[in-house]
Amino acid sequence: MTKKEMIEKKNAYVFPCVTTYYPEPLVADHALGHHLWDVDGRQYLDFFGGILTISVGHCNPKVTGKIKEQVDRLQHVSTAYITEPAVALAEKLAEITPGRLQKSFFTNSGTEANEKAILVARMATGNFDIVALRHAYSGSSQLTKAITGISSYRKSSVISVGISHALNPYCYRCPLKLSYPSCGVACAEDVEDTIRTTTSGAIAAFIAEPIQGVGGFITPPPEYFKMVFTIVKKYGGLFISDEVQTGFARTGKKWFGIEHWEVEPDIITCAKGLANGTPVGATVATPEIADAYKGATISTFGGNPVTAVAARATIEVIEEENLLENVDRVGGYFRKKLVELQQKHPLIGDVRGMGLMQGLELVKDRKSKEPAPQETNQLMERCRLNGLLIGKGGLFGNVVRLSPPLNIGEAQVDDAIERMHKSLTEMTS
Repeated sequence: MTKKEMIEKKNAYVFPCVTTYYPEPLVADHALGHHLWDVDGRQYLDFFGGILTISVGHCNPKVTGKIKEQVDRLQHVSTAYITEPAVALAEKLAEITPGRLQKSFFTNSGTEANEKAILVARMATGNFDIVALRHAYSGSSQLTKAITGISSYRKSSVISVGISHALNPYCYRCPLKLSYPSCGVACAEDVEDTIRTTTSGAIAAFIAEPIQGVGGFITPPPEYFKMVFTIVKKYGGLFISDEVQTGFARTGKKWFGIEHWEVEPDIITCAKGLANGTPVGATVATPEIADAYKGATISTFGGNPVTAVAARATIEVIEEENLLENVDRVGGYFRKKLVELQQKHPLIGDVRGMGLMQGLELVKDRKSKEPAPQETNQLMERCRLNGLLIGKGGLFGNVVRLSPPLNIGEAQVDDAIERMHKSLTEMTS
Protein backbone atom coordinates (compact mmCIF):
# COMPACT_ATOMS: atom_id res chain seq x y z
CA MET A 1 0.00 0.00 0.00
CA THR A 2 1.04 3.57 -0.55
CA LYS A 3 1.31 6.05 2.30
CA LYS A 4 -1.92 7.71 1.18
CA GLU A 5 -3.75 4.36 1.09
CA MET A 6 -2.57 3.42 4.58
CA ILE A 7 -3.74 6.73 6.05
CA GLU A 8 -7.11 6.37 4.31
CA LYS A 9 -7.56 2.78 5.55
CA LYS A 10 -6.59 3.77 9.09
CA ASN A 11 -9.27 6.46 9.02
CA ALA A 12 -11.81 4.04 7.56
CA TYR A 13 -11.20 0.93 9.66
CA VAL A 14 -9.56 1.93 12.98
CA PHE A 15 -11.31 3.58 15.94
CA PRO A 16 -10.76 7.35 15.63
CA CYS A 17 -9.81 7.50 19.32
CA VAL A 18 -6.52 5.83 18.29
CA THR A 19 -4.81 9.14 17.60
CA THR A 20 -1.45 9.71 15.94
CA TYR A 21 1.19 12.40 16.22
CA TYR A 22 1.64 15.16 13.63
CA PRO A 23 -0.84 16.85 11.26
CA GLU A 24 0.36 14.47 8.54
CA PRO A 25 0.78 11.11 10.32
CA LEU A 26 4.18 9.46 10.21
CA VAL A 27 3.85 6.07 8.49
CA ALA A 28 6.65 3.85 9.78
CA ASP A 29 8.35 1.33 7.51
CA HIS A 30 11.35 -0.17 9.32
CA ALA A 31 13.77 0.52 12.15
CA LEU A 32 17.17 -0.55 13.42
CA GLY A 33 19.08 0.43 16.53
CA HIS A 34 18.45 4.07 17.37
CA HIS A 35 16.81 4.96 14.06
CA LEU A 36 13.45 4.58 12.33
CA TRP A 37 12.56 5.09 8.66
CA ASP A 38 9.20 6.10 7.22
CA VAL A 39 7.69 4.80 3.98
CA ASP A 40 9.17 7.77 2.12
CA GLY A 41 12.66 6.67 3.14
CA ARG A 42 13.28 9.46 5.64
CA GLN A 43 15.51 8.51 8.57
CA TYR A 44 14.77 9.63 12.13
CA LEU A 45 16.76 9.48 15.36
CA ASP A 46 14.27 7.93 17.77
CA PHE A 47 14.25 9.66 21.16
CA PHE A 48 10.83 8.39 22.24
CA GLY A 49 11.38 4.65 21.76
CA GLY A 50 7.80 3.60 21.16
CA ILE A 51 6.71 5.28 24.41
CA LEU A 52 9.62 4.04 26.57
CA THR A 53 9.36 0.53 25.11
CA ILE A 54 12.40 0.08 22.86
CA SER A 55 14.90 -0.58 25.64
CA VAL A 56 17.86 -2.00 23.75
CA GLY A 57 17.35 -0.56 20.29
CA HIS A 58 14.99 -1.35 17.43
CA CYS A 59 15.21 -4.89 16.09
CA ASN A 60 18.15 -5.77 18.33
CA PRO A 61 19.46 -9.07 16.91
CA LYS A 62 20.16 -10.42 20.41
CA VAL A 63 16.40 -10.19 21.05
CA THR A 64 14.94 -10.85 17.60
CA GLY A 65 17.21 -13.87 17.15
CA LYS A 66 15.71 -15.49 20.25
CA ILE A 67 12.20 -14.59 19.06
CA LYS A 68 12.77 -16.25 15.69
CA GLU A 69 14.09 -19.41 17.30
CA GLN A 70 11.13 -19.62 19.66
CA VAL A 71 8.53 -19.03 16.92
CA ASP A 72 9.84 -22.11 15.12
CA ARG A 73 9.87 -24.16 18.34
CA LEU A 74 6.66 -23.28 20.25
CA GLN A 75 4.57 -20.19 19.60
CA HIS A 76 1.59 -20.53 21.95
CA VAL A 77 -0.11 -22.89 24.42
CA SER A 78 -1.80 -20.56 27.01
CA THR A 79 -1.43 -20.82 30.79
CA ALA A 80 -3.06 -24.26 30.69
CA TYR A 81 0.46 -25.65 30.19
CA ILE A 82 3.86 -24.85 31.66
CA THR A 83 6.64 -23.65 29.37
CA GLU A 84 10.31 -23.12 30.08
CA PRO A 85 10.40 -19.52 28.77
CA ALA A 86 7.62 -18.41 31.14
CA VAL A 87 9.05 -19.97 34.30
CA ALA A 88 12.58 -18.84 33.40
CA LEU A 89 11.33 -15.26 33.05
CA ALA A 90 9.46 -15.48 36.36
CA GLU A 91 12.61 -16.72 38.06
CA LYS A 92 14.64 -13.87 36.56
CA LEU A 93 12.11 -11.27 37.68
CA ALA A 94 12.28 -12.67 41.21
CA GLU A 95 16.04 -12.20 41.05
CA ILE A 96 16.08 -8.56 39.93
CA THR A 97 13.00 -7.10 41.65
CA PRO A 98 13.57 -5.44 45.05
CA GLY A 99 12.76 -6.87 48.45
CA ARG A 100 10.66 -10.02 48.75
CA LEU A 101 8.90 -9.82 45.40
CA GLN A 102 8.97 -13.37 44.08
CA LYS A 103 5.86 -14.50 42.18
CA SER A 104 4.68 -13.20 38.79
CA PHE A 105 1.39 -13.09 36.93
CA PHE A 106 1.93 -12.48 33.21
CA THR A 107 -0.42 -10.51 30.99
CA ASN A 108 -0.13 -8.55 27.75
CA SER A 109 0.01 -4.91 28.82
CA GLY A 110 0.49 -2.44 31.62
CA THR A 111 -3.27 -1.98 31.80
CA GLU A 112 -3.77 -5.66 32.61
CA ALA A 113 -0.84 -5.70 35.02
CA ASN A 114 -2.37 -2.84 37.00
CA GLU A 115 -5.82 -4.46 36.93
CA LYS A 116 -4.35 -7.65 38.40
CA ALA A 117 -2.43 -5.73 41.06
CA ILE A 118 -5.57 -3.95 42.28
CA LEU A 119 -7.56 -7.18 42.28
CA VAL A 120 -5.02 -9.17 44.28
CA ALA A 121 -4.46 -6.26 46.71
CA ARG A 122 -8.16 -6.23 47.53
CA MET A 123 -8.14 -10.00 48.03
CA ALA A 124 -4.99 -9.99 50.17
CA THR A 125 -6.09 -7.18 52.50
CA GLY A 126 -9.85 -7.69 52.56
CA ASN A 127 -10.16 -3.94 51.96
CA PHE A 128 -11.61 -2.23 48.89
CA ASP A 129 -10.46 1.39 48.74
CA ILE A 130 -7.58 2.37 46.46
CA VAL A 131 -5.61 5.63 46.66
CA ALA A 132 -3.97 6.91 43.50
CA LEU A 133 -2.41 10.24 42.52
CA ARG A 134 -3.62 13.11 40.43
CA HIS A 135 -1.87 13.31 37.02
CA ALA A 136 -1.37 9.52 37.09
CA TYR A 137 -1.92 7.27 34.09
CA SER A 138 -2.65 3.58 34.69
CA GLY A 139 -4.23 2.24 31.48
CA SER A 140 -7.27 2.13 29.23
CA SER A 141 -9.66 -0.33 30.92
CA GLN A 142 -12.58 0.82 33.06
CA LEU A 143 -10.69 0.26 36.33
CA THR A 144 -7.39 1.74 35.19
CA LYS A 145 -9.20 4.73 33.69
CA ALA A 146 -10.67 5.28 37.16
CA ILE A 147 -7.18 5.21 38.67
CA THR A 148 -5.91 7.63 36.04
CA GLY A 149 -5.83 11.28 37.14
CA ILE A 150 -5.91 13.06 33.76
CA SER A 151 -9.30 14.15 32.44
CA SER A 152 -8.61 13.48 28.75
CA TYR A 153 -7.92 9.82 29.52
CA ARG A 154 -10.99 9.40 31.75
CA LYS A 155 -13.68 9.86 29.13
CA SER A 156 -16.66 7.43 29.02
CA SER A 157 -18.53 5.99 32.00
CA VAL A 158 -15.66 5.37 34.38
CA ILE A 159 -16.36 3.07 37.32
CA SER A 160 -14.64 5.02 40.08
CA VAL A 161 -16.24 3.58 43.21
CA GLY A 162 -13.51 2.96 45.77
CA ILE A 163 -10.90 5.09 43.99
CA SER A 164 -9.55 8.29 45.57
CA HIS A 165 -6.91 10.67 44.26
CA ALA A 166 -4.40 12.45 46.47
CA LEU A 167 -2.31 15.45 45.45
CA ASN A 168 0.76 14.50 43.45
CA PRO A 169 4.29 15.78 44.09
CA TYR A 170 4.36 18.23 41.16
CA CYS A 171 6.96 20.64 42.48
CA TYR A 172 7.02 22.83 39.35
CA ARG A 173 3.26 23.42 39.67
CA CYS A 174 2.77 22.73 43.37
CA PRO A 175 -0.99 22.30 43.96
CA LEU A 176 -0.51 23.80 47.43
CA LYS A 177 1.39 26.82 46.08
CA LEU A 178 4.40 25.96 48.23
CA SER A 179 8.11 25.61 47.46
CA TYR A 180 10.43 22.68 48.10
CA PRO A 181 12.05 22.06 50.55
CA SER A 182 10.39 24.60 52.87
CA CYS A 183 7.04 22.90 52.08
CA GLY A 184 7.98 19.93 54.24
CA VAL A 185 6.67 17.73 51.40
CA ALA A 186 3.09 18.57 52.38
CA CYS A 187 1.79 16.69 49.33
CA ALA A 188 2.80 13.44 51.06
CA GLU A 189 0.72 14.38 54.08
CA ASP A 190 -2.25 14.82 51.76
CA VAL A 191 -2.24 11.06 51.20
CA GLU A 192 -3.23 10.62 54.85
CA ASP A 193 -5.86 13.36 54.58
CA THR A 194 -7.27 11.63 51.50
CA ILE A 195 -7.51 8.31 53.33
CA ARG A 196 -9.19 9.91 56.33
CA THR A 197 -11.76 11.88 54.34
CA THR A 198 -12.51 9.93 51.14
CA THR A 199 -12.13 6.26 52.10
CA SER A 200 -13.44 3.92 54.78
CA GLY A 201 -10.21 4.47 56.69
CA ALA A 202 -8.80 1.07 55.75
CA ILE A 203 -7.33 0.83 52.25
CA ALA A 204 -6.38 -2.05 49.99
CA ALA A 205 -3.54 -0.24 48.28
CA PHE A 206 -1.80 2.92 47.21
CA ILE A 207 -0.65 2.86 43.57
CA ALA A 208 1.78 5.28 41.98
CA GLU A 209 4.34 5.63 39.20
CA PRO A 210 7.75 6.53 40.67
CA ILE A 211 7.96 9.11 37.89
CA GLN A 212 4.60 9.95 36.32
CA GLY A 213 4.82 9.10 32.63
CA VAL A 214 1.87 10.40 30.64
CA GLY A 215 1.50 13.05 33.34
CA GLY A 216 4.69 14.65 32.04
CA PHE A 217 7.66 12.88 33.70
CA ILE A 218 6.75 14.45 37.05
CA THR A 219 9.51 13.50 39.49
CA PRO A 220 8.93 13.62 43.28
CA PRO A 221 11.37 14.91 45.91
CA PRO A 222 13.56 12.30 47.64
CA GLU A 223 11.52 12.13 50.88
CA TYR A 224 8.14 11.68 49.23
CA PHE A 225 7.69 7.94 48.84
CA LYS A 226 9.20 7.06 52.22
CA MET A 227 6.66 9.32 53.88
CA VAL A 228 3.81 7.89 51.82
CA PHE A 229 4.89 4.30 52.49
CA THR A 230 4.61 4.88 56.25
CA ILE A 231 1.13 6.38 55.84
CA VAL A 232 -0.09 3.56 53.59
CA LYS A 233 1.03 0.91 56.09
CA LYS A 234 -0.64 2.80 58.93
CA TYR A 235 -4.00 2.32 57.20
CA GLY A 236 -3.53 -1.32 56.26
CA GLY A 237 -2.69 -0.83 52.59
CA LEU A 238 -0.24 -2.39 50.16
CA PHE A 239 2.21 -0.26 48.20
CA ILE A 240 1.97 -0.84 44.43
CA SER A 241 4.75 0.60 42.31
CA ASP A 242 3.60 1.11 38.73
CA GLU A 243 6.85 0.54 36.84
CA VAL A 244 5.28 0.29 33.38
CA GLN A 245 7.42 3.22 32.20
CA THR A 246 10.15 3.45 34.84
CA GLY A 247 11.13 -0.22 34.96
CA PHE A 248 14.13 -2.10 33.56
CA ALA A 249 16.98 0.39 33.96
CA ARG A 250 15.12 3.37 32.48
CA THR A 251 16.02 5.60 35.45
CA GLY A 252 19.65 4.42 35.70
CA LYS A 253 21.66 2.40 38.25
CA LYS A 254 18.59 0.52 39.51
CA TRP A 255 16.33 -1.99 37.75
CA PHE A 256 13.19 -0.21 38.99
CA GLY A 257 12.39 3.43 39.63
CA ILE A 258 11.06 2.99 43.16
CA GLU A 259 14.48 1.73 44.30
CA HIS A 260 15.82 5.30 44.06
CA TRP A 261 13.42 6.24 46.86
CA GLU A 262 14.52 3.30 49.04
CA VAL A 263 11.05 1.80 49.33
CA GLU A 264 10.31 -1.92 49.01
CA PRO A 265 6.90 -2.23 47.33
CA ASP A 266 4.49 -5.08 48.01
CA ILE A 267 3.63 -5.31 44.32
CA ILE A 268 5.34 -4.12 41.16
CA THR A 269 3.62 -3.82 37.80
CA CYS A 270 5.62 -3.65 34.59
CA ALA A 271 5.29 -3.83 30.81
CA LYS A 272 6.69 -1.65 27.97
CA GLY A 273 10.50 -1.86 28.23
CA LEU A 274 10.47 -5.42 29.58
CA ALA A 275 10.41 -7.07 26.13
CA ASN A 276 11.78 -4.39 23.78
CA GLY A 277 8.51 -3.99 21.88
CA THR A 278 6.89 -7.41 22.26
CA PRO A 279 3.48 -7.09 24.01
CA VAL A 280 3.92 -8.04 27.66
CA GLY A 281 2.75 -7.23 31.15
CA ALA A 282 3.70 -8.59 34.55
CA THR A 283 2.42 -8.22 38.11
CA VAL A 284 5.09 -9.27 40.62
CA ALA A 285 4.16 -9.73 44.29
CA THR A 286 5.42 -11.18 47.53
CA PRO A 287 4.54 -14.86 48.07
CA GLU A 288 1.81 -14.23 50.65
CA ILE A 289 0.09 -11.66 48.45
CA ALA A 290 0.26 -13.86 45.36
CA ASP A 291 -1.04 -16.81 47.38
CA ALA A 292 -4.02 -14.72 48.55
CA TYR A 293 -5.58 -14.70 45.09
CA LYS A 294 -8.99 -16.35 45.33
CA GLY A 295 -10.76 -18.25 42.58
CA ALA A 296 -9.60 -19.73 39.30
CA THR A 297 -8.09 -17.58 36.59
CA ILE A 298 -6.33 -17.85 33.24
CA SER A 299 -4.39 -15.50 31.01
CA THR A 300 -4.65 -16.84 27.47
CA PHE A 301 -1.68 -14.94 26.11
CA GLY A 302 0.04 -14.17 29.44
CA GLY A 303 3.49 -15.73 29.62
CA ASN A 304 3.38 -16.51 25.91
CA PRO A 305 6.65 -18.35 25.13
CA VAL A 306 7.66 -15.96 22.36
CA THR A 307 7.05 -12.91 24.55
CA ALA A 308 8.76 -14.54 27.53
CA VAL A 309 11.85 -15.30 25.45
CA ALA A 310 11.94 -11.70 24.21
CA ALA A 311 11.68 -10.38 27.76
CA ARG A 312 14.41 -12.64 29.09
CA ALA A 313 16.66 -11.71 26.17
CA THR A 314 16.07 -7.99 26.80
CA ILE A 315 17.04 -8.37 30.45
CA GLU A 316 20.17 -10.27 29.39
CA VAL A 317 21.22 -7.49 27.03
CA ILE A 318 20.76 -4.92 29.81
CA GLU A 319 22.99 -7.05 32.04
CA GLU A 320 25.63 -8.00 29.47
CA GLU A 321 26.05 -4.45 28.19
CA ASN A 322 25.93 -2.90 31.68
CA LEU A 323 23.12 -0.59 30.65
CA LEU A 324 22.15 0.33 34.22
CA GLU A 325 25.45 2.20 34.44
CA ASN A 326 25.21 3.49 30.87
CA VAL A 327 21.81 5.02 31.55
CA ASP A 328 23.13 6.73 34.67
CA ARG A 329 26.21 8.09 32.91
CA VAL A 330 24.64 9.10 29.59
CA GLY A 331 21.48 10.24 31.36
CA GLY A 332 23.54 12.63 33.47
CA TYR A 333 25.22 13.97 30.34
CA PHE A 334 21.82 14.31 28.64
CA ARG A 335 20.42 16.22 31.61
CA LYS A 336 23.35 18.65 31.54
CA LYS A 337 22.80 19.31 27.85
CA LEU A 338 19.07 19.83 28.35
CA VAL A 339 19.73 22.40 31.08
CA GLU A 340 22.09 24.18 28.69
CA LEU A 341 19.33 24.11 26.06
CA GLN A 342 16.92 25.59 28.62
CA GLN A 343 19.30 28.50 29.17
CA LYS A 344 19.20 29.28 25.46
CA HIS A 345 15.43 29.00 24.96
CA PRO A 346 12.93 30.76 27.31
CA LEU A 347 10.19 28.43 26.06
CA ILE A 348 11.63 25.68 28.28
CA GLY A 349 10.26 26.29 31.77
CA ASP A 350 11.38 23.12 33.55
CA VAL A 351 13.77 20.22 33.01
CA ARG A 352 13.08 17.10 35.05
CA GLY A 353 13.32 13.34 35.11
CA MET A 354 15.92 10.70 35.81
CA GLY A 355 18.30 8.63 33.70
CA LEU A 356 17.03 8.38 30.13
CA MET A 357 13.56 9.55 31.09
CA GLN A 358 13.81 13.32 30.72
CA GLY A 359 11.05 15.89 30.31
CA LEU A 360 10.89 19.52 29.20
CA GLU A 361 7.87 21.54 30.26
CA LEU A 362 7.20 24.31 27.76
CA VAL A 363 5.64 27.57 28.90
CA LYS A 364 4.72 30.86 27.26
CA ASP A 365 6.29 32.76 30.14
CA ARG A 366 8.55 31.41 32.86
CA LYS A 367 7.13 33.70 35.53
CA SER A 368 3.45 32.91 34.94
CA LYS A 369 4.19 29.32 33.82
CA GLU A 370 1.32 29.51 31.35
CA PRO A 371 1.36 26.16 29.48
CA ALA A 372 2.40 26.21 25.82
CA PRO A 373 0.68 23.22 24.18
CA GLN A 374 0.59 24.74 20.69
CA GLU A 375 4.31 25.48 20.85
CA THR A 376 4.87 21.90 22.02
CA ASN A 377 3.11 20.61 18.91
CA GLN A 378 5.16 23.00 16.77
CA LEU A 379 8.38 21.75 18.33
CA MET A 380 7.42 18.15 17.68
CA GLU A 381 6.71 18.98 14.04
CA ARG A 382 9.97 20.90 13.62
CA CYS A 383 11.92 18.06 15.23
CA ARG A 384 10.28 15.61 12.87
CA LEU A 385 11.28 17.72 9.88
CA ASN A 386 14.82 17.80 11.33
CA GLY A 387 14.90 14.01 11.68
CA LEU A 388 14.21 13.62 15.41
CA LEU A 389 11.29 11.80 17.04
CA ILE A 390 10.17 12.99 20.47
CA GLY A 391 7.04 12.47 22.58
CA LYS A 392 4.71 14.67 24.56
CA GLY A 393 2.50 14.46 27.64
CA GLY A 394 1.24 16.37 30.64
CA LEU A 395 -2.23 17.49 31.68
CA PHE A 396 -1.91 20.49 29.36
CA GLY A 397 -0.08 18.67 26.55
CA ASN A 398 2.96 20.91 27.02
CA VAL A 399 5.65 18.48 28.19
CA VAL A 400 8.21 17.07 25.77
CA ARG A 401 9.02 13.48 26.72
CA LEU A 402 12.46 12.14 25.84
CA SER A 403 13.13 8.42 26.29
CA PRO A 404 15.73 7.04 23.86
CA PRO A 405 17.00 3.44 23.93
CA LEU A 406 19.09 2.59 26.97
CA ASN A 407 22.19 1.83 24.88
CA ILE A 408 22.66 5.26 23.31
CA GLY A 409 25.90 7.15 23.81
CA GLU A 410 26.91 10.78 24.18
CA ALA A 411 27.21 11.13 20.39
CA GLN A 412 23.50 10.39 19.96
CA VAL A 413 22.69 12.85 22.76
CA ASP A 414 24.71 15.57 21.05
CA ASP A 415 22.92 14.82 17.79
CA ALA A 416 19.48 15.04 19.43
CA ILE A 417 20.33 18.26 21.29
CA GLU A 418 21.55 19.89 18.09
CA ARG A 419 18.34 18.95 16.27
CA MET A 420 16.23 20.27 19.14
CA HIS A 421 18.22 23.50 19.28
CA LYS A 422 17.77 23.95 15.54
CA SER A 423 14.05 23.26 15.80
CA LEU A 424 13.55 25.70 18.68
CA THR A 425 15.53 28.37 16.83
CA GLU A 426 13.43 27.89 13.69
CA MET A 427 10.26 28.40 15.74
CA THR A 428 11.37 31.84 16.91
CA SER A 429 13.06 33.07 13.74
